[in-house]
Amino acid sequence: MARPIYTAKLVRSRWLSDQTRHFEWQVEELDHFDFKAGQFVSMLETKEDGKHITRAYSIASAARGREFDLCLNRVPHGYFSNFLCDLKEGSEVKFHGPHGHFTLREPLHDSIFVATGTGIAPMRGFLQWLYAEPQRHAGKHFWLVFGTRYEKDIYYHEEFEALAAAHPDFHYHVTVSRPSDDWKGRKGYVQAIVGEITQQLTEAERHMADVYICGLNNMVSGVRDTLTGLGVDPKHIIFERYD
Repeated sequence: MARPIYTAKLVRSRWLSDQTRHFEWQVEELDHFDFKAGQFVSMLETKEDGKHITRAYSIASAARGREFDLCLNRVPHGYFSNFLCDLKEGSEVKFHGPHGHFTLREPLHDSIFVATGTGIAPMRGFLQWLYAEPQRHAGKHFWLVFGTRYEKDIYYHEEFEALAAAHPDFHYHVTVSRPSDDWKGRKGYVQAIVGEITQQLTEAERHMADVYICGLNNMVSGVRDTLTGLGVDPKHIIFERYD
């Protein structure tokens, strides 16, 4: 059976940094675009030479009516990222989806979300879903550990700060690996913070907590090694690489 192809209309977009853009799309054919937080869509385009191009992007939001968000980098000499970043509001792009299994496990446990760069996209979706209704996060704790090279690339920072201020069960940590002299926050890599959080858990909590990781391969592997070295069951480590 052929997979359905939908039309995404660009409603709003804005730059998150000099090379990273946030997009808000509306699905034209549907009243509701249903997906699980953490899934991705495949965007479609045909080049002037007739070649068909497909690129997968993690959805950077929870489901809301017929809208969904994306967050992506402009890649030098990359056709699709430049095509999307140059789109004007009101433009339309074909896509199919949702796809993927990088979603919250059931039953839900205390969870650590670990992301670098645009790997923050599915984590933003997880958190939007969890805190949309009180019963989803009640009685549990969630940590977001977000790492970037430079402080200019801390995406959705004010949004996560506001979420942490409103909910004592949400803990937000940012670290910068190549900070400027003016940076007053945490320096280094996400592995160190993940290790600290894990060591603060009781043995029972450590056994039950889930860890979701999204980013480049080296980071994912480093976090997994840190966790397994602290006795975390690999079955509780869920990850998605995008390189």
